[in-house]
Amino acid sequence: MRKLFHGHDPVPPQAPRLLVVDDEESICFSMKEYFSHNGFIVDTARDVEEAERLIGQGTYKVIIQDLRMGPARDHEGLHIVRLVHERSPETRIVILTAYGSSEIEDEARLLGADAFLRKPQPLSQVAQVVRGLMESPRRTPPPA
Repeated sequence: MRKLFHGHDPVPPQAPRLLVVDDEESICFSMKEYFSHNGFIVDTARDVEEAERLIGQGTYKVIIQDLRMGPARDHEGLHIVRLVHERSPETRIVILTAYGSSEIEDEARLLGADAFLRKPQPLSQVAQVVRGLMESPRRTPPPA
């Protein structure tokens, strides 16, 4: 378990990697703290370009992705969902957004999202969803 600046044991290298993509600094910070203290190696990205760079550098067990990355960017997060699903189909994706609709949720799931949560959401609830996804096998789509 990693505790920042407290001299505790670092997270073991085999710890699951998690990426949080959200334009709100407070959400990135709180999720990084929470999941780091719960045994994850956590990276954060505050825009699509940074998320793309991090995804290109390694594989994540789970990505927690905001749908709307800035006030004028409606559903930019779907780009990351599509990208991750194409490059790393075993990565589980959680959409966490305040701006959702059933149509957007359906589109996100078609693109590869595994879970769709509405903000605000307690960190413990997000963690429960993440653990559930990590423990369950990814569903494969039926043959066309």
